[in-house]
This record gives sequence, structure tokens and C-alpha cells, in this order.
Amino acid sequence: MLNIGILGCGRIGQVHARSVSHVDGARVAAVADAFPAAASALAEKTGARVMSTDEIIASPDIDAVVIGTPTDTHFDLIDKSAKVGKAIFCEKPVDMSADRIRQLITIVEAAGAPFLTGFNRRFDPGFAAMRARIAAGEIGEVELVTILSRDPSPPPVSYIKSSGGLFRDMMIHDFDMARFLLGEEIVRVFATGSALVDPAIGEAGDVDTAVAVLTTASGRICQISNSRRATYGYDQRAEVHGSLGLIKANNVPEHNVEIASGAGFRSAPAQHFFLERYAGAYVAEMIHFVECVASGMAPSPGIRDGLAAQMIADAAAMSLETGVPVRLG
Repeated sequence: MLNIGILGCGRIGQVHARSVSHVDGARVAAVADAFPAAASALAEKTGARVMSTDEIIASPDIDAVVIGTPTDTHFDLIDKSAKVGKAIFCEKPVDMSADRIRQLITIVEAAGAPFLTGFNRRFDPGFAAMRARIAAGEIGEVELVTILSRDPSPPPVSYIKSSGGLFRDMMIHDFDMARFLLGEEIVRVFATGSALVDPAIGEAGDVDTAVAVLTTASGRICQISNSRRATYGYDQRAEVHGSLGLIKANNVPEHNVEIASGAGFRSAPAQHFFLERYAGAYVAEMIHFVECVASGMAPSPGIRDGLAAQMIADAAAMSLETGVPVRLG
């Protein structure tokens, strides 16, 4: 039985705790949060003990930690957890600084600590099936990837101010997905964006509508479209065009009932938000983490994948600021 400590009992910590409940061979053994009420509420749901963060990390009875705390706490938590041999599941981004992630890579790899970066979309059944079929050669050589990711509504401006910006907070998932589907590393990034949804987001120094074009060394291209507003639900689609054909994953609707009449065809809207859309992906992600820790395999995506996505996000932010493409590596 893998004993897991949940660090951070907010929304994402609760998601991961629920996922653990679906995994054979693992349990939430302890929880910690800066707000005692949040920790107590999650402990009551899971049957876990409430402990301090330092107690969880130091406890020899806790085998792994799930880090769902604010990003500015990740460095210290990863550092301490790796050095005592804990397996680590860390939400994205690993850190806002690529240089600090590089420091963590040295620490984690020296300790031999299993590490999973929480890019849950790789575990979505549709996207995972796309990658498997691309790898099997069904569409030939990949040429063009198109990723659309649009939230139903923007987060509060207070969140925007501390998020690191759209590229590091929202599009970073798509940067990882681009690497996942392209099968090659990104060498060039061009990005542009505007504040069209809420002027307050622009006043906070961010954009809410953005496009990025990524290019690999062999010339493969990925185009990514993000918006903080989609009136029709949580828009999550991807399409890959290859030398032999095309493969795509569409939105997941709230239900599969369709009505036809003289007015046309009507179907359900897309599922409302990430909690519904990626519920299965979160469980599959946790199953992968637990199985890797049990078997000694390296979890994927790992900490180096977290660094790669962060470097692309940094390049996109620089491209937005300068108006010119940015080369990586």
C-alpha cells in the first residue's frame, strides 16, 4: 500500500485525493494545508490524518507526496521531499523560473526520487489514443498540429496577477501537448495576444486571447489558440495532419443526445470545465504515478518535461513582448 500525503487541500488537492480513492494499492494517509479548515474537511472525506507539511515530508510512513500548493512553494517542497526519498507528484508549473527548475532537476535526479509533472491532458483517453495511433504510423509523418484550448470564463483578476500570465498558467498545458503530439522538440516560438475578454486583465499586464506558433528542427509546425472565454463550454480540441491523413480529438459533450427538426440539428454543449472534462484523465494520471512508484519505472511526464514546457512558455511571453519569434536552445 502506497501511503500518499496531499500537500494543499484546495480544489486541485481535492481532485487528486478523489483520484487516489480510485487506485488500488494507494491511499491518502495524511493531508496538510495552510488553512486548517481545508485540511480538516479533506481529512474527513478521506479518513486521512491532518499533519503539518514538514511532518508529512519527514514521516517515514509517508511514501509519496502530491504537491498542489501555490507555485511559489513548489521549490522548497520538492527540495525537501526529494532529499528524504519521497516520490513526488507536482502540479504544473514546477516553478516559474526555468533556472530554478534546472536546480530541482539536479536535486531530484541525485536523490533518485520518482517525479511526475501534472500535465494531466496526456492521460485523457482521446489525446492518449491520438498519440498512440500517431506513433503506430496511421497518419504517416506528422506535419501540422492544431490545438484549441478555451476556458468558459476567465479567473478573477486577483488570480491573473499572480498566475505568471496566460502562457505560463493556461497555455503551458498546450505546450506540453504540442511536444506530446509532435514527437520532436520545439526550436522556435512566435506568439501574439490581446485582452479582448476583460480590460482588467490587460490592466493587470496579461492577455486573455492568444495564439502561438511552434516549429521543430525538422520543420513540423504546431499552432495553438487560447481564449479565456467560450460561451459554449470548455473547448478542448486537437488535430494532427500527417503525410497519410488526419487524426483529431473533439470536445466531450454533456451527453450524446441529438435533436433534429426543421430548424436543424441540436446537440449538447461541451462539458463545462476541466473538473468534468478531465475527470478520467486525473484518475489515469494517478494510476500511472502509483504504478511507476511500485515498479521502479520513471513516471512520464517527468520533471524535465516540466522544464521544457516552461522554457516554451517563457519564449512565448518574450515573443509577445518583443513582437518577434524567439529561438530555443
